[in-house]
Amino acid sequence: MARPREFDKMEILTKAVDIFWCRGYRGTSMEDLVKHLGIGRQSLYNAFSGKRDLFIAALKHYADQKTAHVVNILENNQSGRKAISRVFYDVLETEQNEREKGCLIVNTAIELAPDDPEIADLVQSNGKRIEQAFYRALVRAKNQGELGHSHDDLLALARFLNNARGGLMVTAKSTSDTDVLRNIIQITLSVLDKKI
Repeated sequence: MARPREFDKMEILTKAVDIFWCRGYRGTSMEDLVKHLGIGRQSLYNAFSGKRDLFIAALKHYADQKTAHVVNILENNQSGRKAISRVFYDVLETEQNEREKGCLIVNTAIELAPDDPEIADLVQSNGKRIEQAFYRALVRAKNQGELGHSHDDLLALARFLNNARGGLMVTAKSTSDTDVLRNIIQITLSVLDKKI
């Protein structure tokens, strides 16, 4: 009897992110996964119970990395205003390198969240983490006198910025015109100077 092949689970998740990111959940078959991951179908089922569980694990793996990156930018910069600006320009730089794939979380929100409450919760939870980091950066910016006017509802402003970031990622997927993207960023950031 052949012994099941052992594999590095993190390596499998990274490879799974790659194929789901390129093809989407619905566009990826089990045969695609077996071939791309380089493991047997039974090993895949033993480790992840199936395609959906593998997708959820891969999405969490991706979200942990990407969200940590955004939160790190927002929380490890002395200036709240500069941190917020950096997050938007980071989207521009990242999307230029990953333009065709876009963001796996945004892609998943569009493809699966409307019909899958568990996926919707995962996407919303990820969004809340980023929203809270925006909020903390806004509090710093307000305390440092970096907001042009008094903003009373910083949580609403944080939601707006998070939503604008998501919209920017969708737009970046559909255009390679960096001038358009920079213009969107500049107008978005101008909200920090206006009374809402």
